[in-house]
Parts: sequence; C-alpha cells; structure tokens
Amino acid sequence: MLTYKKSGVDIDLADKLVDHIQKRAPAIGGFSGLFPLQLDGAGPYDLVASTDGVGTKLKIAFELNKHDTVGIDLVAMCVNDLITCGAKPLFFLDYYATGKLDLKRSKRILDGIMEGCRQGQSVLLGGETAEMPGFYPPGEYDLAGFSVGLVKRSEAIDGSKIFPGDVILGLRSSGLHSNGFSLVRQVFKKDLKRWGPKLLTPTRIYVPEIQRLIEGFRQRGHIVLGLCHITGGGLIENVPRVLPRHCRAVFRRGSWKIPQVFTEIQSRGRVPEKEMWRTFNMGLGMIIIIRPGSLPLAQRLLPEAVLVGEIVRGRSEARVEP
Repeated sequence: MLTYKKSGVDIDLADKLVDHIQKRAPAIGGFSGLFPLQLDGAGPYDLVASTDGVGTKLKIAFELNKHDTVGIDLVAMCVNDLITCGAKPLFFLDYYATGKLDLKRSKRILDGIMEGCRQGQSVLLGGETAEMPGFYPPGEYDLAGFSVGLVKRSEAIDGSKIFPGDVILGLRSSGLHSNGFSLVRQVFKKDLKRWGPKLLTPTRIYVPEIQRLIEGFRQRGHIVLGLCHITGGGLIENVPRVLPRHCRAVFRRGSWKIPQVFTEIQSRGRVPEKEMWRTFNMGLGMIIIIRPGSLPLAQRLLPEAVLVGEIVRGRSEARVEP
C-alpha cells in the first residue's frame, strides 16, 4: 500500500511549516500574494504574484528525454494560482538551473515556457539560467517560475462572499498536472516507458476560460465568489483555503468522470481512497463557486463547466460524498 508520505512527501509537516510562516508573515496563505498599488486616476489596484516549480515530474522528463512540455507545466502552476483572485496575468520570469548547459535541451525547455506564456496570456519578461557544475546529476535540471498580474481591488475574489446554498462548478484537468509525482513515480517505476508520455501531459492553463467568465459576469452584474486551483492536497486541502468559517464544500462523486490514470494509480499502488483525494486533482483542475442564480450564465460562458457540488453550513472543510 503506497501513500504520499511513504513516497517521501509529508503534507502534514508542510502544513505546519505554512502555519509557522503565516504567523511571521500574515499576508501569506492564499493561492497568490497581493500588494497594494495606487495608480493615478485609476483607483486602488493590487499587484498579484505567485511562484512555483514543476516538481518531481521532471524526473520523468529526464527518464524519457522529453523536455518540450515541462515549460508549460512551469507557467501553468504559477498563472493558475494567480488568476484565483481575479487577477489578469501580466508577465512571467523563469529560473533554470543545471549542472552543465545542453543547448538543444535548453531550447526545448524554453520553447515550452514560451508556449505556456502564450496560453497564459503573459509576457516572458526575463529569467535566470544558472550553470552549476557538480550540483545536479548529469542530464538533470530544475525549474522555477514567477508570475505577476494585476487586479482592481474592488474586483478581487477572496471567498468572503460565499454562503451556504452557493454552487460549485469544476473545470476538467488534463490529467495529473504537476502534483503527486513522488507517489506516481513509485507506482509506475517498472512501467515508466509505457506510461511516461501520458504522465507528462502538460498542466492545463485556465487563464482564457477564467478571464471569459469573470468578464462575462461583470458585464451582466454577476460575481464569481471563489476560485480554487487544485494542486497538491487535492480538493480536500485546497478548497477550504477560500471558504469562510461557516461554510463546507460538498462534492458529489459521480457528477464528473474521474480519468482512468487516477484509477490506475489507485489500483497499481493500492493507494487508500482518502489518500487519492488528498493527493491528486482527480479530474478537476479549477473550482468555481457562484450563486445558484448565476449558474445558467456560467454554463453559457463555459459550456464545459460541470456542476460538481454545493456549499452547505458547517465547518470550513471539503468533503466528497455520494
């Protein structure tokens, strides 16, 4: 029986570190950070920033010598966090570190970053390439990214207006995205050549869809109440980050199709059900919370959006129920 912790990732310990950081820097804790900005004659804005990496998904890229999509993952993990507060992405910065520079491989990585910026409506403003002999094993590298955007303060989405009775929509993921790979690599280590290409499917970027939803709602007097990017921690850990204290998110299992890759992971690794929901996105990469009266408009603007649950009265948590 495999778990994320047995694979080397302790979510509970990471949560304790986040709690410690928040005590020292109370502004930290959302999907992205907001910095107040006053623009002359334009009212108060917030500058929004987020940072992330690709994680151990890179190990599969090394194994298969396939480097053209990990740059998309890098941008996706940053901009998908950025847009959860309603921000419009502006620019992106990258950090690429390796023991010995390989020009052909580096061009493939950069092409992926450029494609991610195109999908994420961001300008690649700059970055850093660090060649550090002896620091990384031969053929390996690491990636980190930094996304910056802007939101009018009066239009920022923070979850504070969520109430019992509101509804939850989900946008499908493209697969595993870029989380849980320390566990995934353990599950598929004997069959990586066959499953590797599917596991490397790049993270879906939700910028166009969320911008369309926000703008369409604004024009018609509706509001988006909450947005959650489902990364490490799954629905169980991520959704409560935007819920008020008196609200519980209830997801109705069976309201969306769980992709086969997740059932394969669970079966092969004998991964407990609870661990699956706490580690992976399970087919939903972005969660949208709206008023029930806004549902018809949301489904016109985003026909693919699936009604997956509702907000009920209770403590701030997320549950998956039949």
